[in-house]
Amino acid sequence: MLRNSIIVLLIALVVGVPIALRKKQDIVKNPDATLIIISPHNEAIRYEFETAFRKWYEAETGKVVTIDWRSPGGTSEIVKYLNAEYTNQFRLYWTRDLGREWSATVADAFDNRKVALPDDPAGDDEAQAARRAFLASNVGVGIDLFHGGGWYDFNVKAQQGMLVANNVFGKHPAWFTEEMIPQTFSGEVFWDKEHRYVGAVLSSFGIIFNRDELRSAGFEGEPSHWRDLADPKFYGSVAVADPTKSGSITKAFEMLVQQQMQELVAAGVPEEQAVPEGWMNGMQLIQLISGNARYFTDSATKPVLDVSAGDCAIGMAIDFYGRFQEQNLVDRGGGERFGFIMPPGGSSISADPIGLLRGAPHKEIAEAFIEYTLSQEGQKLWDFKVGTPGGPIEYALRRSPIRRDLYEPQFAEYRSDATVLPYDETEGFVYQPAWTGRLFSELRFVVRAAFIDPGEELRAAWGSILRAREEGRTADADAAFAVLSDLSAIDYEQAKTTIDEKLGEGALGRLELLTQLSGQFREQYRSAQQIANGGQG
Repeated sequence: MLRNSIIVLLIALVVGVPIALRKKQDIVKNPDATLIIISPHNEAIRYEFETAFRKWYEAETGKVVTIDWRSPGGTSEIVKYLNAEYTNQFRLYWTRDLGREWSATVADAFDNRKVALPDDPAGDDEAQAARRAFLASNVGVGIDLFHGGGWYDFNVKAQQGMLVANNVFGKHPAWFTEEMIPQTFSGEVFWDKEHRYVGAVLSSFGIIFNRDELRSAGFEGEPSHWRDLADPKFYGSVAVADPTKSGSITKAFEMLVQQQMQELVAAGVPEEQAVPEGWMNGMQLIQLISGNARYFTDSATKPVLDVSAGDCAIGMAIDFYGRFQEQNLVDRGGGERFGFIMPPGGSSISADPIGLLRGAPHKEIAEAFIEYTLSQEGQKLWDFKVGTPGGPIEYALRRSPIRRDLYEPQFAEYRSDATVLPYDETEGFVYQPAWTGRLFSELRFVVRAAFIDPGEELRAAWGSILRAREEGRTADADAAFAVLSDLSAIDYEQAKTTIDEKLGEGALGRLELLTQLSGQFREQYRSAQQIANGGQG
């Protein structure tokens, strides 16, 4: 009996303590409507914006609204979810409402941005008829807004027809000017000319680090360049998120590659030569970072937590994750062991958009949410300190507003990051979409095929090379490194041609190429390890 009582008590503690300590949440009784948003944003952002928007909307309309947040994972998971749901709903519309037969052609064509439509619908083939029907429909998936992620995924969704124009552009034309929210900045697109999405907040990408662990590793000073992540001192101690799960992390890798290209251009190398060479330099740098990596995680927040805890010394992160954790540690008495830096000249400033989904069940409220998010009141939530006029009530979000007027001097005392001025901080870095923009999916794919899937073999080979160098076996180390660093299978030309073509074949083509490349690199890394070990297995 005593034993059973102890077990029951332990179960009660495990279940009850988190409930008892959980923050009291506002319960909205009998709301007039529920806005449904799919988003990768964290709990802090969701809480602050839902609370503030609810008050704003009730003051504007007299109606009570609550928000149902859907968070299936990172941006990549959200994209997969939307693709599947729109396919299911359009199939129902096509067969039930239009009375037409479903086929593989229809499934492939209805959201295919490459299907060209003739002026006269009478000339449509089956694929064109499906595409035209989708774009003329109000097919929806029961979700109002897609909020958060990177430009690439939003642009694809817009071109597919899953995002539609909203009325905020027409209602507030003064917001969408060079002086307030520019259409482009430093080569990045901040809002869609067809008004299907608009940046809600700014992001940059950088390096997170633990000062105590840097000293323990023998690293002098603090990191300042992406290449610092490849320093052999950090073998087994680099924290990286999986770019195949996060569009934002893919963007960080793209910034790294673009910096390699831009450094060559700055050194006088002609652009037509600098771009493919810079791509290869970027691949080699990503390879060494991957060789140092402790893991590639599905969670974009895990590297921040592990670096702040000292489980890893250094890592890659989106700026607001780094700044949020930096503030969180200081507030909790954790000192200043954790830091974040945007590598000078190593990242552009990009926008995290928000967009209205086709068939939104609460379109009017959804457009009101976009309006609030872009208003000065909504923008203050991103970077104002907790408790300041117009600021958040629980969490300092530590993100950079997209509206330029929030960086005016009168707001400096209220901002958490008064010295962070993103419109002034790119240090000459201008994103060149023509260089890597069309290879965003290809970049994500090659990182997985060459560095993540064969990651165990890569880390083992890199470790053996480092040991050979420490032991003075320079010839073995150099010969092994030459094998390890042969990345001709994923060079710029291959990415533009063979890899791009295979990915265009769909899931089967992607799987075939993934199997081929990852198998090739596994064997290559095993060979490099054997050479580094002096011919031993």
